[in-house]
Amino acid sequence: MRPSFQPRLINDPFSDPGLFIPFRFEKRALAFDMGDMGRLSARDLLKISHVFVTHAHMDHFIGFDSLLRICLGREKRLHLYGPPGFSRHVKGKLAGYTWNLVDEFTNQFIIEVTEVHPERMLTARFACRDAFRPEGPPLSSPFSQTLLREPAFSVNGVLLDHRTPCLGLALVENRSVNIIRQGLDELGLPVGPWLNRFKSAVRREKNPGEEFAVTWKENGRAREKRFPLGELTQKIARITPGKKIAYITDVVGSPENRRKIVDLVRDADILFVEAAFLDKDREIARKKYHLTAGEAGELAALAGAGRFELFHFSPRYHHRARDFEREALAAYEKKKAEMERIAPLDRPDQP
Repeated sequence: MRPSFQPRLINDPFSDPGLFIPFRFEKRALAFDMGDMGRLSARDLLKISHVFVTHAHMDHFIGFDSLLRICLGREKRLHLYGPPGFSRHVKGKLAGYTWNLVDEFTNQFIIEVTEVHPERMLTARFACRDAFRPEGPPLSSPFSQTLLREPAFSVNGVLLDHRTPCLGLALVENRSVNIIRQGLDELGLPVGPWLNRFKSAVRREKNPGEEFAVTWKENGRAREKRFPLGELTQKIARITPGKKIAYITDVVGSPENRRKIVDLVRDADILFVEAAFLDKDREIARKKYHLTAGEAGELAALAGAGRFELFHFSPRYHHRARDFEREALAAYEKKKAEMERIAPLDRPDQP
């Protein structure tokens, strides 16, 4: 079954990091990091509602200007998340421009910036019509791994060590609601925007006896059919466990980082993980606080990831992308074999 979101890396593995996550049947997307975003169309950029920035190094944050520029003059609320000090970085970016004409805009563009600390989140609001001056002191809320929670999904995060705090991220779909086309045809119902309302109602676990109105236009005329939600669900939907994707970049392979990563990433359907160096340069990787290809593959195995995709290769290995894949896969398979040998020893004797 297809998940609600369809993640893809924005750039090739030797270029700036960034993950674009559009949602099926919705004009909406999330992004993890925003390095060079030139490969995204204007239409794609305008879909983005939330960006989770792992840290404010240039190759993870330089795309902010591209996103800011296309949002200006539009009715939009953009949510940004980042590690401690992130609000200061956004404020500095905004302060780099002259905003003497923004009071002429009729639309309201607002940026909400959430700074993630070990036990709390601080959210500041910057309105375009106010020349992006922060509106009062930031609002504080508790943090215990959940950055964003919506009926369809949640985004979780953990602070990791890159010689500066760096967010590890995981997007978890609550339940996957897949539409059965044959069921729609049997009921004489068209595909349309009403399906998003239907999926939302199912994910919210509304009363199955509650009446649900299917509305659409046909030959310019409004049409409507009503069904008990539970009955409609049985006929047109197949519900499966939600999918999980994870995104890890710019971290040293220390014991503490490894433990935090495995806990966050556990059972991900796909793990996007950096592999900045090959294993022969492991010492350089440690000095620069990055992972090697072997460490990336090993972490994927320890976390039980269904599959993994590598990115953020050091340019020193140009034209050697397959070497990263080989080393990561070898480490992944070796660690999985080790875990399978150990597992029977941990299980109680069968009767």
